[in-house]
Amino acid sequence: MVTKITWQKAGRVAQPGRYMFRFGWLTVAAEDLAIWERFPDASFTLVQVPSHSGGPDEFRLGAFELPANAGGD
Repeated sequence: MVTKITWQKAGRVAQPGRYMFRFGWLTVAAEDLAIWERFPDASFTLVQVPSHSGGPDEFRLGAFELPANAGGD
């Protein structure tokens, strides 16, 4: 099971929205994109969202981590 995702693994999505991946649906917010634009190598924790539809799993982005060499300034 995937527990973290980088912008590269997310296909460098450019717009907020809901995207289908092998592990299920991922909702990316504008705030998440702003972090990825500033820190392209950041990795986000996937947070499962309760789903009542019985379909594919649903996720949103949670806490993020920066690589040791991330400058950002």
